[in-house]
Amino acid sequence: MKSEIHLLAGQHQQLTEYKYKPKAIYRGYNNRSLHIDLSSMTIKEKQISREIKEKFTGGRGFGLYYLWQAVTPQTHWDDPENEIVIAHGPISGITQYPGAGKSLVCSISPLTHLPIDSNVGGHFGPFLKFSGFDALELQGKAGNDVIIFIDGNEHLIRIMTAPREAIDSHILVEQLSEMYAIDKDDKSNIAIVSSGTAAANSNIGMLNFSFWDKRRGCVRLKQAGRGGIGRVFRDKHIKAIICCFRGVNGDLNNPADKRLINAAGLRLHKEVANCDHLQNNMRKIGTANIIEVMDQYDLLPCYNYQYGSDPKTQKISSKVFIEKYVTQGVPDGCWYGCSLSCSKAVDNFLLRTGPYSGQRVCVDGPEYENAAGLGANTGTFDPDWILEANFYCDTYGLDTISMGTMTAFAMECFNRGIITLKHTGGLDLTWGNGESLCELMHQMSRGEGFGMIVGRGIREMKRIFVEEYGADKAFLEDIGMEQKGLEYSEYLMKESLAQQGGYALCNKGPQHDEAWLIFMDIVNNQMPTFEDKAEALYYFPLFRTWFGLLGMCKLPWNDITPADNKYSDDPSKVPGHIRNYRQVFEGVTGKPIDDDDILKMSDRVYTFQRVFILRMGSGQRCHDKPPYRSLGPVTKEEYLSRQPRYDKQLKEKVGFDINGIEERIAALRHWREQQFEKLVDAVYKRRGWTPNGIPKLQKLEELGIDFPEVVSVVKPYLQAEGFWPDYAE
Repeated sequence: MKSEIHLLAGQHQQLTEYKYKPKAIYRGYNNRSLHIDLSSMTIKEKQISREIKEKFTGGRGFGLYYLWQAVTPQTHWDDPENEIVIAHGPISGITQYPGAGKSLVCSISPLTHLPIDSNVGGHFGPFLKFSGFDALELQGKAGNDVIIFIDGNEHLIRIMTAPREAIDSHILVEQLSEMYAIDKDDKSNIAIVSSGTAAANSNIGMLNFSFWDKRRGCVRLKQAGRGGIGRVFRDKHIKAIICCFRGVNGDLNNPADKRLINAAGLRLHKEVANCDHLQNNMRKIGTANIIEVMDQYDLLPCYNYQYGSDPKTQKISSKVFIEKYVTQGVPDGCWYGCSLSCSKAVDNFLLRTGPYSGQRVCVDGPEYENAAGLGANTGTFDPDWILEANFYCDTYGLDTISMGTMTAFAMECFNRGIITLKHTGGLDLTWGNGESLCELMHQMSRGEGFGMIVGRGIREMKRIFVEEYGADKAFLEDIGMEQKGLEYSEYLMKESLAQQGGYALCNKGPQHDEAWLIFMDIVNNQMPTFEDKAEALYYFPLFRTWFGLLGMCKLPWNDITPADNKYSDDPSKVPGHIRNYRQVFEGVTGKPIDDDDILKMSDRVYTFQRVFILRMGSGQRCHDKPPYRSLGPVTKEEYLSRQPRYDKQLKEKVGFDINGIEERIAALRHWREQQFEKLVDAVYKRRGWTPNGIPKLQKLEELGIDFPEVVSVVKPYLQAEGFWPDYAE
């Protein structure tokens, strides 16, 4: 094996090299970023000013700021000037508080053509920080596949050709870890960003961030999944980015007061030890703990979001995965010090299809989104097919959420006769056909077949099915679960108006990381008025944004809670943990903050992103319109599945009582669309936006982001609506 690896390494040709000066991190920041232009093979450092830190904080903020500077309104995702920006944040890399190893990745998306952000675990982000940089900008295009190598101890960066290594991640990361590690123990000091063969052929390509799992003796992967950034990565001819750093410890951030960090971390570690097994059982099964919970509350998307539960869900419940698949007794954190340990894996899984058929592999999962999207949403209630699809998504570099939602849409079209075997090239897309689900991915990897059409995303599939196959455009718009070009993540939101807004009003497209309000809304009835829902859709997207600015995971916030949380003034916000976050932030940066400071830090970046998508051609009310299936039943079958609930709503809330099902569907639709528009009015008002969804000048001034280039974007829209203030002239 060693000689084979040495042979591969011997094929590398160095294209450029850059030496930089070491510099100690100060209170969570290096105050510099790294810019690599692959077209010219140039590498340079950029200083990060105090103003940029104050305005954009880190992580997602830095990513969006650098991306704004790099592109124009005309930039396409595959233009050389489009960037991939990887950034962490001032708290990222500490080891005393769980969930502090996150990175944020930003780029112009092939799916949405808008700035997208995606969060990811693994070791690369912290290693990049410890190597000396708060962000990495990748711009331009290489002529052929290259590897970028960052040695954080030698303070050296190289770009090299990579003609012989594999492309699929599960092989590539093992090859590179073997190649660049001194010995087996040293593999824990190597972190790799990669993608896969399908990412080059599909708009849903994603990035894998690696970490060495010494208990399993293999390299594990975490995914920056959303928006197709992996396709940008492969279009730039990047095969991998390697960051090597030896000497990780909890003090490398050079924090202002380590005692504050330690105290907060100790409190949370005790909560995890005492409460997790009584709450969500994250240490045992991770996010898959909610599969049967979502089914119980009629919130599990089944058969392309038509239904919220199915009798066959028991076949893919968390109990099944625990008993038959997930390795027990192995801590599974994706960064040091995370006692929540939710990053589960299935060892020695036997593949049945594709180029690796017959091989036993480690599968990163199961995760809830994968079981719901690749499983229930496609009617595939078979854990073996879910894990097989999960593995191939990862190694091929495909977003599991988009893959599940896109396949579910294609399957519904197939089962309704909108597309046939003729269109699919003979591929049988009946519900629950796990082999066909995987074959679509194999086709994307090979660059052939119907998989190439599915891989374009639902927005493009709708266009093709209408223009080339004669499908009913209005019906496809109703059932195609995408908005702004991004596929919906895996929660059924039909009965939760707040969650409908949580998806539809996301800047980047419908993703649950902004606001997960289903239980607050329809189970606990905590938001009875439009104003209540608007307040939640102001607060929670901002609070969740804050994690992406700091380099932290949201799961330790509310997937484990203090034993007395239910007695607090607002249990949904987990105030005990918010106190922890304020303390950790002050401990690292030396800056005391309160709850309002957290919201303002996030609001700057959130509002800036709204202006950014406006600059790129979205960001108005018309762009926030969701497909109707996210609001209510499109078909007779959907209505009948919840008939008592819908009949009651029509009678009590609409005053409509008529026998015909089609008439009821139409009346319910009219009422629900009105409700949604009222919600949008309330949310825009609470966010300081106009009725068309444009941030007002007063809002930009209040946040301190009224830069001339930002104001110039909103000015014509504000003038058109009559919201341009006299004093601004």
